[in-house]
Amino acid sequence: MAKYLISFPSAAMKVPDSEFEAVGQDARAVIREAKAAGVYVFGGGIDETMPPVLVSADGTVAEGGYPWAPPLNGGFTVLELPTRQAAIAWAARLAKACRCEQELRVFGLDPES
Repeated sequence: MAKYLISFPSAAMKVPDSEFEAVGQDARAVIREAKAAGVYVFGGGIDETMPPVLVSADGTVAEGGYPWAPPLNGGFTVLELPTRQAAIAWAARLAKACRCEQELRVFGLDPES
């Protein structure tokens, strides 16, 4: 089975404040279903109140992320699933719950992980 990253950037979630609580409830319901199905690995969101830092091989720390890359933010869920079609189905459930499209990516197999 492969591990799939299902994610969305913060800017994709355009939900009125009045619906935000319902979005959280719906998203947590999908996560509970994934846990019950035994496919949940982990999930969460980037803490956007803490800015990123770049750490060099010598331990030097610089404020900010890669200047050439788009910001990394939003929510992430990792599920372990038997097929890409199963991953697409779970991504669709999360998209419905979160009221925004989800990106789907597969992790490459690392035999050491």
